[in-house]
Amino acid sequence: MDGPSESPKLWAFLAALHRGEILSGTVTAIERFGVFVALDAGPDHPTFPGVGFIALPELSWRRFDTAYDVVQVGQRVSCEFLQFDTWNLEARLSLRATQPDPFQSFADHTAVGQKLQGQVTKLVPFGAFVQVADGIEGLVHLRELASMPVEAPSDVVQVGDQVTVAVAEIDRGRRRLSLSRRMGSPAACDKSPSRLDSDSVPTQSAAPVARASLGREPSGQVPGQVPGCVCSCAVAGAEQLQQLDRGAGLAQRQQR
Repeated sequence: MDGPSESPKLWAFLAALHRGEILSGTVTAIERFGVFVALDAGPDHPTFPGVGFIALPELSWRRFDTAYDVVQVGQRVSCEFLQFDTWNLEARLSLRATQPDPFQSFADHTAVGQKLQGQVTKLVPFGAFVQVADGIEGLVHLRELASMPVEAPSDVVQVGDQVTVAVAEIDRGRRRLSLSRRMGSPAACDKSPSRLDSDSVPTQSAAPVARASLGREPSGQVPGQVPGCVCSCAVAGAEQLQQLDRGAGLAQRQQR
């Protein structure tokens, strides 16, 4: 955008907003990179379907597959204003900020060392994610899956397995929960997989390679974090991929 000269009324409206202010509007478009909202107050956007924009991480505290799992076009929403995006001339919004954070409530009633029952929801090279409460997932690192070293999470657990885990760490600030199957169920962990030998050494996946944003907005402008217990490198990679998707999606929209 060309700044105040292109749309002075819109610029003045956005510049007058304050962080934490609650704005209401209607969902007008759902893209792979986020959701556009037409705000009740203020002028229309000269290019996009709404002045308000919600990045995917700001839609919900809980894990979801697509934005359609959280909102629908035409739905009324009330969001918290995060910042004035001067590059795209829009208001960055958060829907999840207006909802209770289940992680903080979980942390209030859970102690380190406490044993919990959970279900394996996802396997990754460095461990397994286990859901221990509604909307709460924790990471069991590869070294905490069994007493003996394992090469891959699939050597000891599979998606859908019910497991007993112990809480190893609760990080409120980063909303991360670390779990241990080794401490939670020693008897089960002592049964090492027959296909592994005693020299097996756990391996870790390489950190995702950062990609430069080629979209319509500079990298690092999407606020918020991915809900759940995801490594910071994965969060950064996900946000950069969302920006690439956003640039491609908006280019297609403008060509139509």
